[in-house]
Amino acid sequence: MRAPRRAGRGSRGRVPTLFPILAAACMIRHEYRRDRNVLEKGPRMSEVQFPDDFSFGAATAAYQIEGAWNEDGKGPSVWDTFVRRRGRIWQAQRGDVAVDHYHRYREDVALLAGLGANAYRFSVSWPRVLPEGRGALNERGLDFYRRLVDELLSAGITPFVTLYHWDLPQTLQERGGFAERDCIGWYADYVRIVVDALGDRVKHWITLNEPWVNAVSGFLFGDHAPGIRNPWTALRVAHNFLLANAAGYEVIKGRTSGSSVGVTLSLIPVYPMRQNDRDRAAARMANQFANDLFLDPLCHGSFPEPLWRRLGVLRPRVRPGDMEAIKGRFDFIGVNNYTRERAFSAPWIPFIGVWMTGRNPDGHEHVDQGVQFTSMGWEVFPHGMYEALMLIKERYGNPPIYVTENGAAFEDRLEDGRVRDSKRLSYLHDYLVEVRRAMDEGADVRGYFVWSLMDNFEWAFGYSKRFGLVHVDFPSQRRTVKESGHWFRELATSRRLPSVDYRGNGRG
Repeated sequence: MRAPRRAGRGSRGRVPTLFPILAAACMIRHEYRRDRNVLEKGPRMSEVQFPDDFSFGAATAAYQIEGAWNEDGKGPSVWDTFVRRRGRIWQAQRGDVAVDHYHRYREDVALLAGLGANAYRFSVSWPRVLPEGRGALNERGLDFYRRLVDELLSAGITPFVTLYHWDLPQTLQERGGFAERDCIGWYADYVRIVVDALGDRVKHWITLNEPWVNAVSGFLFGDHAPGIRNPWTALRVAHNFLLANAAGYEVIKGRTSGSSVGVTLSLIPVYPMRQNDRDRAAARMANQFANDLFLDPLCHGSFPEPLWRRLGVLRPRVRPGDMEAIKGRFDFIGVNNYTRERAFSAPWIPFIGVWMTGRNPDGHEHVDQGVQFTSMGWEVFPHGMYEALMLIKERYGNPPIYVTENGAAFEDRLEDGRVRDSKRLSYLHDYLVEVRRAMDEGADVRGYFVWSLMDNFEWAFGYSKRFGLVHVDFPSQRRTVKESGHWFRELATSRRLPSVDYRGNGRG
């Protein structure tokens, strides 16, 4: 039995009294004002073509697909611990088996090749490689990723390796995890081990996945692992993630030749709830919190104002040299975009005075006043993808971009051996139109990864949300390519965007 994590500002037992009010600034509420984003979108771009060297792939994450949670020497992650806490996961489900990718990776690579993909984004499980987070190496765990990379290369698929997708070793969390600066060094040591093992074959690396989401969901709201609710800790973790990205970047660049290193960010355009000066100002502040909090330090070497000033006593300590170390430590930016948010002025909210909304907390697929929502309760808003890409072009120097995640969960049904996921077809088509539009206007977009290759364990939602191009029957682990997967194959092999009708049916 491990010693419990020490109490302190990062513990659930001592939540600051201001937290419930501060958290309200981003709480999800269905207070949504309708506008022009309706299903009758008008004519769609035809003959949308992508360059021959454009990457088309799919993305996954280790905890969500691998299973084998305690096999071959793997240590526990924060998610292995979190899913065992009562009331945290839908129907108390766990990722212990997930979709058994650890044992079925050859089948899954064959599926990926069958989809016509020329790239695959996956993550390495830190506790599979280092069961205690540091110290003794687990060669059996590292061998799994060697075999996976070899299988991908044999199939003509380029690996994009994410080094951290939220599954911190539990032993490191008990030492404070990313709330402590020591974790930056532990992370750099882990990166060195993985890069030394795979760097002769892997040339595309992603240091961190969605650090903003991990900091906010894991340390502010507590609905993701490790389940902490503390605004001071959340912002300290965010700053340490920026430093970890810089440390990882330097390790990879120092130990490989010709590698491209990026960081994946969740970019969520935030709109004003109402067209008045107060809500427009609220949307600007919310965009700083949700997007610029990472983009500004990475690209400009400073935190965004006036957000940083308003955070006041919540600000983490920034040591001399931190911002210089953070700035510019990337070769590309990965963009994850699914939807948008709304914001309105909320003067009663301390520090930032903003309330964000726009997602339906009921989390079910529906059409409301002409607006399609996915089964996550997320609005389908393709233009948000264009905005996210153009934001990087126009305000952040137009670095190379990969869309590292985009996709939708819908209530798929396997009937007569087929999954007719017409709404996903329509979603992917319309978002890719916006990707191409941004490219035509100068955004340096070099690839697109669907989330996800296959249905999997969707964090706090368990197995209830299906994002995959491939349907998985979880009891039997049987895989079935959905209609969207067949559509994607035509896209990836022809480099031309297959058309869809208004019901989302592929028409080649």
